[in-house]
Amino acid sequence: MRTPWLAAALAATAVLPAVVLPAAAQGVSDGKVKIGILNDQSGVYADFGGKSSVEAAKMAAEDFGGKVLDAPIEIVSADHQNKPDIASNIAREWYDTEQVDSIMELTTSSVALAVQGLSQEKKKIDIVTGAATTDLTGKACSPYGFHWAYDTHSQAVGTGGALVKAGGDSWFFITADYAFGYSLEEQTSTFVKQEGGQVLGSVRVPLSTTDFSSFLLQAQASGSKVVGLANAGLDTSNAIKGAAEFGIVAGGQRLAALLFTLADVHGLGLDAAQGLSLTEGFYWDRDDASREFGKRFMERTGNMPNMIHAGTYSAVLQYLKAIEAAGTDETEAVAKKLHEMPVEDVFAGKGTVGPNGRMFHDMYLMEVKKPEDSKGDWDYYNVLATIPAQEAFIDPAKSGCPLVTQ
Repeated sequence: MRTPWLAAALAATAVLPAVVLPAAAQGVSDGKVKIGILNDQSGVYADFGGKSSVEAAKMAAEDFGGKVLDAPIEIVSADHQNKPDIASNIAREWYDTEQVDSIMELTTSSVALAVQGLSQEKKKIDIVTGAATTDLTGKACSPYGFHWAYDTHSQAVGTGGALVKAGGDSWFFITADYAFGYSLEEQTSTFVKQEGGQVLGSVRVPLSTTDFSSFLLQAQASGSKVVGLANAGLDTSNAIKGAAEFGIVAGGQRLAALLFTLADVHGLGLDAAQGLSLTEGFYWDRDDASREFGKRFMERTGNMPNMIHAGTYSAVLQYLKAIEAAGTDETEAVAKKLHEMPVEDVFAGKGTVGPNGRMFHDMYLMEVKKPEDSKGDWDYYNVLATIPAQEAFIDPAKSGCPLVTQ
């Protein structure tokens, strides 16, 4: 069943009136289109997105032809070190002096929220693929802000909802101590309780923690059926390694990796990761198109893409398509096209963008294969279920975004 906003969006894409812009707004303002990929390239999320996301952005620019409206496309990047102040300073310099037109990726929710706020102030488009908080398209939404690959709601619906239905009706959370972790725990808890389960407790853990001993002991002592890891990247990997040492799974508890990607599974290895339930928006071995993309990505990076990498490719490609459709790189015109145009590419399949900037696409519930079931490197997932776009993400009317009219 289509929601009213989705029906309207699809109707709008069927017959779009020509947009007539003033002569001064036509074309590319400074002779080039410059896109900044701002993310963690040296810390806990370096494999999660990192330099591979930069390569994904370059692939999109190349696949588009290297130019848009006869202007060259330039990709620049920087490491924000997971610090909002550093990210904001880089973004401000990019906007004010480096002629950057749009910033994307933005791993870490606190960083993404800070840069989205600055982008709104500067009237620049940002497209988030690496951060998870639903506030980006909720209370902190922006007319120029877009959220692309996944969010805490999609992860909670996928992994959390599936495990409760499978009998995991009591949970204890080990939660990253910042906005992303809080949101992921809160939304997963909501789904657990809606399905008749209960939350026995939680503990908050600083970013980049290496020793999870005390936190895992609390989870073990809780007697919960499921230990929910509301963190990501190396933090999740370290928690899983510690859980193995403490015999968490051997003792009868299940681990739920609420945000874990193919890159993380590869780093951890199948011996430790086997049996994990997780949710991603992309898998390289899903169909012929994803396999072709994966092969090209592997040739450039030495890795198969996860949903952040493929999502970044999609975001850059759609931004360029929007500039082309608008006939200008002027922010208001491009943002309008981003809201109107369907998203059709190797990542999204057939996606749509809501009035709050949320890109709607299917998500996939995965189970990590046992070592003996894997056919080789990167053959890591069994796809258990497809989560339809309208279930995976929050209805814009219920998102809390003040830009959405009922």
